[in-house]
Amino acid sequence: MNSELAWSQDDIRFMRLALQEAKKGVGRTSPNPSVGAVIVRNGAMISRGYHKKAGTPHAEVHALREAGAMAIGATLYVTLEPCNHTGRTPPCSHAVAAAGIKRVVVGMEDPNPLVSGSGNSYLRKRGIEVISGILENECRELNLPFIKHINTGRPFVVMKAGMSLDGKLSYRDGQPGKMTGKRSLRKLHGLRDRYDSILVGRGTVVADNPSLTTRLVKRGRDPLRVILDSTLQLSLESKILHLDSCASTLIFCSKHAEQKKRRVLAKMEGVLIQTVDEDKDGGLDLDAVLVSLGRMGICSLLVEGGAAVHSSFLRKGLVDRVMLFIAPLFAGSAGTPLLSEFSVEDRDQAPLLGNVSYTRCGEDLLVQGDLSNPSFS
Repeated sequence: MNSELAWSQDDIRFMRLALQEAKKGVGRTSPNPSVGAVIVRNGAMISRGYHKKAGTPHAEVHALREAGAMAIGATLYVTLEPCNHTGRTPPCSHAVAAAGIKRVVVGMEDPNPLVSGSGNSYLRKRGIEVISGILENECRELNLPFIKHINTGRPFVVMKAGMSLDGKLSYRDGQPGKMTGKRSLRKLHGLRDRYDSILVGRGTVVADNPSLTTRLVKRGRDPLRVILDSTLQLSLESKILHLDSCASTLIFCSKHAEQKKRRVLAKMEGVLIQTVDEDKDGGLDLDAVLVSLGRMGICSLLVEGGAAVHSSFLRKGLVDRVMLFIAPLFAGSAGTPLLSEFSVEDRDQAPLLGNVSYTRCGEDLLVQGDLSNPSFS
């Protein structure tokens, strides 16, 4: 990483433009990262590009194609180190060098072992000036799911819930009930649009009969719907099994699930069934669930509950980030709590959020923070 002394205000400004490009691909590139690039000549941006989908040209290639011969002698700003290996597309480092780019400003090195500094090294060996590490934190934040997946093989896990001031998910246990406001709901659907998958337990399906689709986002994309149902007691009439959606519904069950029910579900359009072992407590092995999702190329998982599911993920230390939408109301003692099977002795033992932020969502408050090291090393 180069010293900040090498960064000018123009470098920061153009990297921010590259980040804006990268954000256009969030939720569409898994298992690849979201990457943006801009090409600058004589202090003016001449082209831009972003990675749109896995298997398609990368951000640098889009920007180079738009720039054409104007790329000769120009500066490339890219949020992630150019790849230096042949996968589903050719190496971007080779394309950058061949285009005549003279200076490359990189947001962060690629954590992929197939790259990991080799792209920058390739460019430097060809006489191209390379500066790395500008706005690195912003670039890392954009690709935390990719970083987690490439380093561990598992998805980045976000625990999300809408709750009352007294920590309730509903007004009556086992019954649906609107808790947060419209702005929080729009924020939620924005999350679904950007995350690869969304997970709930069977109890949530029984209580709420949700669709778990993305509805309040223009040209929104549905995430893979993941249901934990150890014994396959889910009703065949559940809304989630009869959706007009491009995304599938994946049900994890145990070997004790009724085989007849399994065969019926497996024949339903858009429904997938997968068996995982049980843990020592008799529930589904969540480690195995995450490993399985990772093998499918799922880089991000939004856990929406209910209480038993949230408790299990927390108890096993599987949550990377927490997002709680808190409504300014009291739901009362009859409601479903956020956590049902989770207890601590004192503050020293309590899971403590880091990098905490507080954001207004209409009348609600979004409390967000991390529960694990974002380096995933």
